[in-house]
Amino acid sequence: MPLPAAKPPDGTTLFKQQCATCHTTNLSDPTRQGPSLFKIVGKPAGKADGFRYSAGFAKADFVWDDARLDTYLADPQAMVPGSNMAYRQPKAETRAAIIAYLRELN
Repeated sequence: MPLPAAKPPDGTTLFKQQCATCHTTNLSDPTRQGPSLFKIVGKPAGKADGFRYSAGFAKADFVWDDARLDTYLADPQAMVPGSNMAYRQPKAETRAAIIAYLRELN
């Protein structure tokens, strides 16, 4: 009897595994290495209150949407030169699941 197909991890699980070390998803936890991502979709980049951004983000002039989050998660330094984020996610399906989770926070 074959084993059932493995269910891919959901966005919440992926966020906890890959992003939560540096980012929170609320405004009550202390700031970590990265800013809170609570309600990030639709927010201007590099403008969260109380977070000190890199020089690259200090000059950012865009609003976070699905496409920009996808591009950023694939290669942060290519999108925002001077970004401090070292994480890269090459798998489109993983990025999509994380972005869907972030959208749920709005």
